[in-house]
Amino acid sequence: MTILTILGGGAWGSALANLGGKKGSRVNLWSRSSSVNLESVITGADVVVSAVSMKGVGATVDRLLALELSPSTIIVTVTKGLDPASTRTPSQIWQNAFPNNSIVVLSGPNLSEEIQQGLPAATVAASLDLAAAKQVQNIYSSDIFRVYVNEDPLGTELGGTLKNVFAIAAGVCDGLQLGTNAKSALLTRALPEMIRVGVRLGARAETFYGLSGLGDLLATCNSPLSRNYRVGFGLAKGKSLEQILQELQSTAEGVNTTNVLIDLANQRGIEVPVSRQVYRLLNGEITPEQAVLSLMERTLKPE
Repeated sequence: MTILTILGGGAWGSALANLGGKKGSRVNLWSRSSSVNLESVITGADVVVSAVSMKGVGATVDRLLALELSPSTIIVTVTKGLDPASTRTPSQIWQNAFPNNSIVVLSGPNLSEEIQQGLPAATVAASLDLAAAKQVQNIYSSDIFRVYVNEDPLGTELGGTLKNVFAIAAGVCDGLQLGTNAKSALLTRALPEMIRVGVRLGARAETFYGLSGLGDLLATCNSPLSRNYRVGFGLAKGKSLEQILQELQSTAEGVNTTNVLIDLANQRGIEVPVSRQVYRLLNGEITPEQAVLSLMERTLKPE
């Protein structure tokens, strides 16, 4: 029997615990607020899934380092974000801390509320260690959850991370009632922007056309279940960012990701016109209407 430990008791962590249990794994669920002893659920675990928020990744890594995790334990990360201090992705942070462990990224169009309702979905398990990715695939594949594998963890992770920036833009688009034409144009231009960033950071372009890129982009930009979409929608309705985040009572990773992405783009000279307008909007430099106008007034160019 596979022993599966989930770190993080939020919506996605709970959903992953339920999905893991469907195939007969013994599932342990731990969160910082629980009374469960971390060492007791780490010892003997075949797979450890990190479902903590971006800001909690560093502290979680430190706690596991103190427990001397077995090198045979597969570490799965489902966090979508960028570290503000180092601009690294969660999988890069985990791999740096645990160089002898296989790291797997699990990402796709997976709105946790739909999965908790038992609705069908698909995702990607990606790792430089394909055998580890296939083991995660076997643990999580079921009649309602289809898991594919690839060997581009960075691209898989960046697809799930960067789409949160565009989900904010999509929420603005719907909040301003700009129509289907405008939103279709936005999402179409978002994809090459994601690819441009991803390739410069070392990912494969083709990964972004799959479930963890285009698939996640479509899901997150078209659903009020997405927290990042709701951030953009709220801003378009005149609410302050602080008010929106308070109402959400949970993390909208796209806010932090946007700020880190613009730092990265500035350092490396990457053209990110949509993300830059989202950044200016989140930081109070422009209104939602001005953000749209800035994109429409860009220099004419071939597609």
